[in-house]
Amino acid sequence: MSRQFDYDLICIGSGPAGQRAAVQAAKLNKRAAVVEKGRISGGVCVDTGTIPSKTFREAVLAFGRISGKSNIHAGPRHNKRPSMKKLLEKVHDVVQMESEIVDDQLQRNDVKVLRGKATFEDIHTLRIEGDRGVQRITAANILISVGTKPAQPRGFSLDGEVIVTSDDVIQLDQLPRKLVVCGSGVIGIEYASMFANLGVEVSILDKRQRPLEFLDDEIVDEMIHQMRNFNVNFCLGDGVERMEVTEGPDKKAVIFLESGKRLVSDIVLFSVGRVGATDDLNLEAAGLEADDRGRLTVDQDFKTSVPHIYAAGDVIGYPSLAATSYAQGRYVACKIFGKETCPLPEHLPIGIYSMPQISMVGHTEKELSEKKIPYEVGIARYREIARGQILGDDSGFFKMLFNSENRKLLGVHIIGTDATELLHIGQAVLNFGGTMDYFIETIFNYPTLAECYKVAAFDASNKIAQVEALEYPCQKEPSLTT
Repeated sequence: MSRQFDYDLICIGSGPAGQRAAVQAAKLNKRAAVVEKGRISGGVCVDTGTIPSKTFREAVLAFGRISGKSNIHAGPRHNKRPSMKKLLEKVHDVVQMESEIVDDQLQRNDVKVLRGKATFEDIHTLRIEGDRGVQRITAANILISVGTKPAQPRGFSLDGEVIVTSDDVIQLDQLPRKLVVCGSGVIGIEYASMFANLGVEVSILDKRQRPLEFLDDEIVDEMIHQMRNFNVNFCLGDGVERMEVTEGPDKKAVIFLESGKRLVSDIVLFSVGRVGATDDLNLEAAGLEADDRGRLTVDQDFKTSVPHIYAAGDVIGYPSLAATSYAQGRYVACKIFGKETCPLPEHLPIGIYSMPQISMVGHTEKELSEKKIPYEVGIARYREIARGQILGDDSGFFKMLFNSENRKLLGVHIIGTDATELLHIGQAVLNFGGTMDYFIETIFNYPTLAECYKVAAFDASNKIAQVEALEYPCQKEPSLTT
């Protein structure tokens, strides 16, 4: 006789992966529940990560429009300083609304929400400790979708006031005049650019020689150039030896670098990556083990080494995107309950909500060169596009990579206004195996930034034609005789 369980699927965490998996299971008439230990539903994505940071960016843009700094590409002005309270008003409102939307979706689909901290007691049993005491529940299948938390620094402690992580930013009381960002990854670059646009003096520290190494080199160069226009100081190739916080009401952080330099800052944002939030799960009781970054290893179907326990979202590492976490969660539920579903696409979009935005999909030039795939580059610049002029963005840069033999699209790379929105046209063509001819033949609305696709496609096509003309010169046609 088969064992009876309380639920068919329990998702630990109500972030994108857990939320989507539970809803999909419910739509397949399965008993589903999510366990959430945070203060609101939606996980880190809604509470302290994606939604707050992107909303904060919009608040920075809105301040720029109100104060007359509508062109974020022209460099900073320091005539006005908004209060953090004012900047964060919209953030808190949106976070609350998004959490209510998640709650409503779970409730409408009869997904049970269990509040508290979950730990494994065995491979099918979870102990949930919450405000209402302790309860034990069982499930035939379990999805670990706990997300991540900021990596902790070594050698000094975080106080949430002077030395902070990205989770603390939306709780700051005052806008700093000086900010040091330790780490030039996605989160560090995003917040560094936002604060720089508010007139804050920003320095970025990283032992690596280049930020965002997974991006196209030209895109990174343009990003550094534009951020330096806002007086962002890049201290690359230099590490932090130690930090000290001064005493007194006006506390400052003193950062001692390995090179011997010292920096003084109102706030230090420690942003050197995130680790899986798995340390409280008692994974050993389930026969599982996380790596040194708290992440779990899964197969192509997001199954762990225990057949009925799955993991999805940021807790499994790359690509650590909210959009892919949603897709992974739904995929897991479909696989568990035998619903046919397509595998996730090979090429996933990457969006970086810095100022300016950066987005990419597909291959970089470096990858294509390493794989010895012949390619051609098509370039368009926002200053050549009417919509770019209208928006006041004369520094936007748009690049497409095509196979020079069969003309297939291989990659799209954008830095500039609405890059994360503009990318989706290229993403669709890439996933369908389209060529540059689609962009040449298609008529786009005018004036829109989508015109960049046509300009870049013509640029690449002309380059290919010039090369072909040199390799296969036209021969004089023979005379026609009767």
